[in-house]
Amino acid sequence: MVSDKNWNVHQDLIEGVKVKKLANMCDDRGTVCEIFRFDWMVSEEPIAYIYQTSTYPGRVKAWHVHRYHTDRIFVVTGMLQIAMFDDRADSPTTGRINEFFLGELNRGLLVIPPGVYHGWKNIGEKESVVLNLPTEPYNYEDPDAYRVDPHNGGIPYSWAPRDR
Repeated sequence: MVSDKNWNVHQDLIEGVKVKKLANMCDDRGTVCEIFRFDWMVSEEPIAYIYQTSTYPGRVKAWHVHRYHTDRIFVVTGMLQIAMFDDRADSPTTGRINEFFLGELNRGLLVIPPGVYHGWKNIGEKESVVLNLPTEPYNYEDPDAYRVDPHNGGIPYSWAPRDR
C-alpha cells in the first residue's frame, strides 16, 4: 500500500507508477494549481516537450503503451477514469491493474512508466483536456506508441460503468 502525506492511494501501485496529489489554491481572484516540480521527486527525468489532448464526453482513449518514454499526465478540465495495466514480463507487478479518477474535482499528477498500458474514459459531461509532459519528444518517423483495442484487446479491464 502506497501513501503520501497529502493523499492516500487505496491500491497497490504498479511498479514505477507514481501519483502526486495536487490542489487548487483559491482566492477571490481565481485559482492556481502547480502541475510539476522536480523537487517533488515524482520523476527526475527531463521534460522533453508538453502537449495537450482532449477527449469528448463518454469517449474512451485506450489502450496504448510506450517502450521507451515515461508519461506524466495532468487533467486540466473534466473528469477522467484512468486505467493502467502492467504488461512487463520482468515486472514484480505483471498483470496488475490500477485505476484513478482524476480531473477538476480530484487534482493529481500521474507518472506512467514505459511498458505499462494506459488509457482513459471521459466520465464527465464536458470535453476533458489533458496535458502530458513526456520524457521523450514525439518521433514522427518512428512513434513510440503501440495500441490495442480498448474493449477487445486482451486487457482484463472494462470501461463500462459499475454500480456500487
